[in-house]
Amino acid sequence: MRRYSRIRSGWAAGAALVLALLTGCEGAEDDGAPSSGGGADAPAEGQAQGQAAQGRAVSPLRNPDGTGPGLAPVAGDTAEATARRLIDGLKTKGRGPGTGYDRDEFGYAWTDTADGVPLARNGCDTRNDLLKRDGQKLRFRSGSDCVVISMTLDDPYTGTTIEWRKQEASEVQIDHVVPLSYSWQMGSSRWTESKREQLANDPLNLLPVEGRANSAKRDSGPASWLPPAKSIRCAYAVRFAQVAVKYELAVTAPDRQAMLRQCGG
Repeated sequence: MRRYSRIRSGWAAGAALVLALLTGCEGAEDDGAPSSGGGADAPAEGQAQGQAAQGRAVSPLRNPDGTGPGLAPVAGDTAEATARRLIDGLKTKGRGPGTGYDRDEFGYAWTDTADGVPLARNGCDTRNDLLKRDGQKLRFRSGSDCVVISMTLDDPYTGTTIEWRKQEASEVQIDHVVPLSYSWQMGSSRWTESKREQLANDPLNLLPVEGRANSAKRDSGPASWLPPAKSIRCAYAVRFAQVAVKYELAVTAPDRQAMLRQCGG
């Protein structure tokens, strides 16, 4: 029980740090050009489409619990400075071995019973919760207000709009921003299963995105993979950092440096 109390205390401290860093961010983002991303080269179409599909998306600086939809760009000098402070505060260490990693170590996929995270125990599984959060023009299975069978998704990673149908389910996948395997190598192997289940089902760490982009990412950190759409790379770095802070995860030094570069550092 004492160990659990320390874990919950750590999460609370992490959340408080995120909120403290974000104080004063309201109004910080302007209508200027989004920050340009360094790091990995992006496909030409990603460069051209960077802002093609933002829709209702919310900047991560205005969405610290992940309950708002999508991932809008972090724009403006003040917002980028806030992003850099958040990222610069991350602890770093080397990536450990993946020995023993298994998806089952993070609980049943898309369970609705992961306590301590938004949207849990609402009668709808995590995957459909995320489709409802980010999708538009939603259609549900007959007799259900949970199971999404079609929608329009503004994909933040590629900047494209996807007309999705359940018959081609893999066209949209739910990405763990901080991959579960990455977290395992950075310390979640020593967590309780309950805490790992929270990370796997926390809306803060989950984004519906184009399936091909998610498959290309695999378990990469930001030094090895960034979204093709350059305009949201700083936002992606912020979201990665928000998850790391909340769950007291370190990142690798190259990952932190790559994240800082996306936000003008």
